[in-house]
Amino acid sequence: MLGSVQTMSVSPVFVGREEELAALDVALRRADRAEPQALLVGGEAGVGKTRLLEEFLARAQEAGAVAAVGACLEIGADGLPFAPLVTALRTLHRELGPELRAAAAGHEGELARLLPDLGEVARESHDEAGRGRLFELTVALLEKLSEHRTIVLAVEDLHWAGRSTRDMLAFLFRSVQRGRLLIVATYRADDLHRRHPLRPFLAELDRLRTVERLELSRFTPEEVARQLAGILAAEPDQDLVSRVYRLSEGNAFFVEELACNLHSGCTNISDSLRDLLLVRVEALPEDTQAVVRVAAGGGSRVEYPLLAAVAGLPEDELLHALRRAVGEHILVPTDEGDGYRFRHALVREAVVDDLLPGERSRLERRYAEALEASPELVPSEERAARLASYWHNARDADKALPAALEAARVARRRSAYSEQLALLERALELWEAVSPETRESLPGAGAPDAVYPPYGSPTAGDAPLCYLDLLAETTVAARRASSWERAHRMVKLALRQLNAADDPLRTAWFWTQRSHTVTALGLGDGKEELLTAQRLVEGLPPSAVRADVLSRVATWDMLHVPTPHSVEIGQEAVRLAVEVGAPEVELHARISLATMQSEQEPPHAQIAELQDLVRRARDLGSTDVLARGYTNLSSSLEGAGRSAEAVEVAVAGVAVADRYRLSRDKGAFILGNLVESLISLGEWEAAEARYKQGIEWVRTLHTKGSLELRMATLSLLRDELAAAEKYTALAVEHLGGYPQPQHKAPLSALQVGLAARGRRFALARSRLLEALKPPGFPAGLERYVWPLLFQGARAEAESLGLPGSERERPDVLARIRATAADLPCHVPVWSAWSLMLEAELARAEGCAEVDLWERAVGALEPVGWPYPVAVARHRLAEALLGAGDRRRGAGELRRAVATADALGASGLSRDVRQLADRARIALTDVPREPEEREPESPDSSLGLTRREAEVLRLVAAGRSNRQIAEELFISPKTVSVHVSNILGKLNVTGRGEAAALVHRLGLFQPA
Repeated sequence: MLGSVQTMSVSPVFVGREEELAALDVALRRADRAEPQALLVGGEAGVGKTRLLEEFLARAQEAGAVAAVGACLEIGADGLPFAPLVTALRTLHRELGPELRAAAAGHEGELARLLPDLGEVARESHDEAGRGRLFELTVALLEKLSEHRTIVLAVEDLHWAGRSTRDMLAFLFRSVQRGRLLIVATYRADDLHRRHPLRPFLAELDRLRTVERLELSRFTPEEVARQLAGILAAEPDQDLVSRVYRLSEGNAFFVEELACNLHSGCTNISDSLRDLLLVRVEALPEDTQAVVRVAAGGGSRVEYPLLAAVAGLPEDELLHALRRAVGEHILVPTDEGDGYRFRHALVREAVVDDLLPGERSRLERRYAEALEASPELVPSEERAARLASYWHNARDADKALPAALEAARVARRRSAYSEQLALLERALELWEAVSPETRESLPGAGAPDAVYPPYGSPTAGDAPLCYLDLLAETTVAARRASSWERAHRMVKLALRQLNAADDPLRTAWFWTQRSHTVTALGLGDGKEELLTAQRLVEGLPPSAVRADVLSRVATWDMLHVPTPHSVEIGQEAVRLAVEVGAPEVELHARISLATMQSEQEPPHAQIAELQDLVRRARDLGSTDVLARGYTNLSSSLEGAGRSAEAVEVAVAGVAVADRYRLSRDKGAFILGNLVESLISLGEWEAAEARYKQGIEWVRTLHTKGSLELRMATLSLLRDELAAAEKYTALAVEHLGGYPQPQHKAPLSALQVGLAARGRRFALARSRLLEALKPPGFPAGLERYVWPLLFQGARAEAESLGLPGSERERPDVLARIRATAADLPCHVPVWSAWSLMLEAELARAEGCAEVDLWERAVGALEPVGWPYPVAVARHRLAEALLGAGDRRRGAGELRRAVATADALGASGLSRDVRQLADRARIALTDVPREPEEREPESPDSSLGLTRREAEVLRLVAAGRSNRQIAEELFISPKTVSVHVSNILGKLNVTGRGEAAALVHRLGLFQPA
């Protein structure tokens, strides 16, 4: 006889999964070698994900690893922010208490948002970098803890994870670079309907090289037989195996349930899975069933004190019922030992579905009332969210609204903006359903950000919450959660309800938010919205809102169309911010002012001002202003041609971003500035390394586009045209339909340069003319416009003499000159660009001006930008050779090729070598030339014979072979041989390119 069900073990034998275990073991070995790993284990409900994880964790612990497990909790749409990570970190705290505290030293307040055991949560910041800092600190904490030991961090039931948990895990997967860490997460694959939020999360992770996916399949008949043998402690007969396999279809959990039910004598098994899951529950005594139903209403797990308070039974009766439910494998104690959970979520779902319509809401009310009466019954970090969920499910709007608002405040303090947003949206839905008394009793929302109208008002905290305040808080939450469409929807709703005449400040604030949202969504550039806000605050008393509006207008102008009037607006913003005591607004306005002025006049004083503002931002502790200060300071230094200083500032800014745990996206933007300056200095390998770091840090498409713009520039300089095309296309896509001029001008220069390098001169010309269309580029963008004009002139010079290129050339060159005439040259590097442009324009007109190129080289050398200097030397050499000065021309060629080779500028190096080959100049081991020699004709410098020079002169004049033969009294066949020799010596592909070269070098000028 077999033993009774009560004493029978459920699946005591681990069956199958050899391949999956092997994959997990391989990941563990790699983690042991300090190669962080991540695996996602998916499969349908009941297929054995948890059992696989338990088996693997046991093996990992035997091998010396520290394992920490956390589960996502099913608590409704609001969710528990970071719930599995909180649980896992608590386990690590118990295991590695002193080490964990040492690793968290200095950042306990921030990390307390995840691990409350570390103490009080730090003061909430008003910038949007709080969540980024939390994520960065978590990465640093795990890297330090896993420095000398292997840690396995396991997250179960990822399909129930809130967005904050998903975002944190995605950040960990991308950002953990060192340490002996293995992250394993499980999820239900069959629950992922088309719009399930986990689907895009998984798709994103699939692109990461460091993340591996495992999908668990159902058991085969042979594996079902082995599982049954383990459960029944005897070999099952084939009929039983066949029947169980048919009903379970190989699902491991259903095999267990069927085995238990069949073994207990229940032969009338329903084909309904729900009925199957309830069979053993309904076989329990009625009092035990009642306790199981109460436990099901509490959530994925429930603490014993809370369960006892809701059940309302004498303790002995409750414990007796729980012991029976545990013995029948319906409930199991939680890992923490403070409560109970269902052995499988499918059983809980079946029990909840079986509750009567009014039974569940009544049960949820009892939970809510018990938790309100005794808040200490659940962990502090879960209390608000669970209470909000209980009251919501109890369908009591007057209780649910205040609970949702409190849970939203807690989520905001923990930087869980997605959960905050979900709770606030629920509050908006409940607003009209609650009584007026409830609404009037709600406390004020406080300040959704630093300049919302109630900010600074002595009565703001005492005033009751109004619907517009709730919309404002929801807007900011959506913005911080990067849910721009929802933020835009909230702003539109608020503006429909506001009367600008009655409430101009609040209306103006919402218009500034609309500027944010339309820009982020690519619906516009945000200027009209800011101008509307500006009109609303004109003439109003000084306030933080008015100062902020003017500061934002000045900043927009700084990025798009800086004018003297923009400076006046910025100065007024500073004055107002000082008067009302809004220091962050003041610093933002001062940064915009200094940046604009550095672009409109000699920048040295403004750069010194920016350096002082960075110091002030650091003293104020405003990380948002600090990041912007480093960004604008490094950019202004680069614009002034002070690239070495710009590199120092950008490196310091990146270090500060890392030390203060600023948003990685802000750090990535500073990295973009660093890449630009490293390119200018010729440190191209370092620039590429910093670009890769920036791409790892980047979080928004706009910042990604700015990084790709830099990489496109570097690829073009290296003559890697396919890569340059790819990065340019990505930059255009990611910078959106309304790129700022600081991006638009470099993009246009790239597109002109790429087209010219590919000898698509008509496209290069059209790209240039498109960029220069009225209104063109505003003042203050000289640093970007000079290179664009130079690329345009260069393309015209390269196409000189080619068929079809001459007709429009004078107009194009005139357009370039007219644009350049309006550009100031009060910075040395701009003067150098103007000389380069003047020399290139002369070349485009067929004049090789030695003096112009000499002046350009002299102006560029002090700036310290090696690539433009090498380009100028190449053109100077070309002009010298055209003038017959081989000795000086050879010297310039050798200097140019040495720089090009050192940089890795293969295209420039090739151009220089081709010119040297044409001129029969050796770039190495050159014998000393005599002191005095007869000047050579221009054509002899190209290595042509006298007859070849005569043929080339006529080719350049457009003669055919037959016409040349008639003029020189030779045969057409002989002409054809000469033409072939000429093309080879000039290293050109056809008669048109040969003619263009003649024009560029100024050969065969008529007397």
